[in-house]
Amino acid sequence: MYVANDWKDYEVIDTGNGEKLERWGDVVLRRPDPQIIWPIQDENAKWRDVHGHYHRSSSGGGQWEMKKSLPDRWSISYDRLKFHIKPTNFKHTGLFPEQAANWRWMMDKIASAGRPIQVLNLFAYTGGATVAAASAGASVVHVDAAKGMVQWAKENLALSGLADRPVRFITDDVFKFVQREQRRGNKYDAIIMDPPSYGRGPGGEMWKLETSLYPFVESCMSILSDNPLFFLINSYTTGISPTVLHNILSMTVKQRCGGTISAGELGLPITRSGLYLPCGILGRWEES
Repeated sequence: MYVANDWKDYEVIDTGNGEKLERWGDVVLRRPDPQIIWPIQDENAKWRDVHGHYHRSSSGGGQWEMKKSLPDRWSISYDRLKFHIKPTNFKHTGLFPEQAANWRWMMDKIASAGRPIQVLNLFAYTGGATVAAASAGASVVHVDAAKGMVQWAKENLALSGLADRPVRFITDDVFKFVQREQRRGNKYDAIIMDPPSYGRGPGGEMWKLETSLYPFVESCMSILSDNPLFFLINSYTTGISPTVLHNILSMTVKQRCGGTISAGELGLPITRSGLYLPCGILGRWEES
């Protein structure tokens, strides 16, 4: 497991009964998590003394119950990076803190490369990986189909004091973008992707990770530079093993470029129990 254990502004305080108790800076939130199938050991006052509690609906979706006054959004820091946090209608807050394990890895890779690195971040959401890569000195192209998420990412970059870094923000379908980059002959030294389980393209094309991920990774080979640094795949799709990502990277990037592959779970430490909360999977390819 790759554990993001060096946060100061974020903490999983406790877990149980399908929920996690989290601290985001000075704000404490209570949110559902399907991985938490064990009971709460002690539902003490901390579980009740929260700023917000997200309740799932039996018919799907859910809503926030705000128990204390909260700003519209606030910010937290990770190392020298800063991010805006805001509870959304879909229980998320705009940041996946377990990804800090990847941020640290890619920052170290970029900083020690000893050469200019061009990064492509696909399905890039609010730009955690974009901000991390830019802070380490990379040029970044950030692509996401949701205009609101791209704007949030721009604001995170500026909040981190990196607005002057060479980052291009593209609001577009990632598949169409990759196809255009192929035609243009553009190349990238590092590719990051965090694809959804399901989705639809601009022409109604169906994306299903189980059938679409391999051909999409394969298509990205044509825009990978001749001297690539790394290739990172994240996934939150239930039922997909890290070994699947290992195999896909072996059949694509490693077959062409050699190098080494690692794969596993992402996780966060749980303060009260000392256990770890599993938070998705990753597959990494890197140059030898």
